[in-house]
Amino acid sequence: MSQHPRNSWLAKTLGRLVLKITGWKVSGVLPVEPRSVIIAAPHTSNWDFVFLIAATSALGVRIHWLGKDSLFNHPLGFIMHWLGGIPVNRSKRTRLVSQIAERFQSQVSLHLVIPPAGTRAHTDRWRSGFYHIAQSAKVPVIFGFLDYPKKLAGISEAMPLSGRLQEDMDRIRAFYADKVGKFPALSSTIRLEEESDVTPTAPPKDPS
Repeated sequence: MSQHPRNSWLAKTLGRLVLKITGWKVSGVLPVEPRSVIIAAPHTSNWDFVFLIAATSALGVRIHWLGKDSLFNHPLGFIMHWLGGIPVNRSKRTRLVSQIAERFQSQVSLHLVIPPAGTRAHTDRWRSGFYHIAQSAKVPVIFGFLDYPKKLAGISEAMPLSGRLQEDMDRIRAFYADKVGKFPALSSTIRLEEESDVTPTAPPKDPS
């Protein structure tokens, strides 16, 4: 079995075509690691999902994402699966981290995309699920990004988590410091609730 969830030739071609038509460029390479949690940020628009899928497809990475199980319980549910969706029961939030960690352990290859902001609106903190899932599953984190002014989308090299929350989050903040979303004023503060000594910063001003 392949060690990587490579996209098909058709998916790669479509991803590259979408980027070419829209004038976007892609940055990054196929991850060496067969499993990872991919952060999706900044998240300020519905277009983020389109460009991130196009970029990862162009790089040959098949990504997966979490969705409410009800989205998969209808005749078109197979499309959700085809797009990489993984159904989860959000009513059991206390077990969500362990559910996903178990999913990682049962898969040879899995690159799971999680937008830590959890919303397209501005919030003063990120949700910490991505961090706890990566730690529990013992997989690295990859920084997926969209930089709208530069029309650049892509993924970084993998970063193993040290378990030192502040140190890991400082590295994440440093990476995303110059990445600008479609609506900068809606970008969420990169800070977890568990961080007690990080002063929230205002969202970047919209250059327009």
